[in-house]
Amino acid sequence: MTRVLLLAVTLTGLQLITTGSASADPAGTTWAKLRMCESSGRYATNTGNGYFGAYQFDLPTWRSVGGQGRPDQAAPAEQDHRALYLYRMRGWQPWQCAGMLGLSNDADARSKRAPTYTESAYMGGGGLPAPPKPSPKPPPPAPPGTKPAWPGVVYAYGDCAPALKTFQLRMNAFGYGFTGTGCYYEKTRDAVLALQRANAINDSGRLGPQTWTAAWEGKPPR
Repeated sequence: MTRVLLLAVTLTGLQLITTGSASADPAGTTWAKLRMCESSGRYATNTGNGYFGAYQFDLPTWRSVGGQGRPDQAAPAEQDHRALYLYRMRGWQPWQCAGMLGLSNDADARSKRAPTYTESAYMGGGGLPAPPKPSPKPPPPAPPGTKPAWPGVVYAYGDCAPALKTFQLRMNAFGYGFTGTGCYYEKTRDAVLALQRANAINDSGRLGPQTWTAAWEGKPPR
């Protein structure tokens, strides 16, 4: 009698374990067969007939399950997720190939339960979506006071050039308040003369290589 009870308990336990380990969603191999029938398994397919991607979504159906953009342009994991979502909303009904393959709805079909990405990762197209790539870091700024290359031109009153704007903005470090017009007029001449006199440079009022270097490496104007 004891042996009979033990056998019954063992069989019952085996049945409970088997039932508990079964999955309600269709197997990954089933989805692979469906993709192969619908699109030859190609996630990026667009044949121009109004149906897109591995599961051949049309746009209204894709959007009805939360899809953005076009299905064939979405990542494989995203297409898998939306296909499982559609299955849980409507079963196999939207796919003509499901009927051709003889697929039957199971416990999760039409359950109206939206899946998570983790739940759809098993379907075989790409796992979980890749995390967003971090934005590239901007290059580090040049150290303060780093002198740009001498432009190779001696500037005088009335000249306009991008290099003059660079000089003017540098002189703002000494409190000049230039807006950076890039044109050499009275205010620029005053800055050049003050810089030349502070650094024992001939006060010609012309912005040459010595005055240019002094703006970054010399004594500040008085």
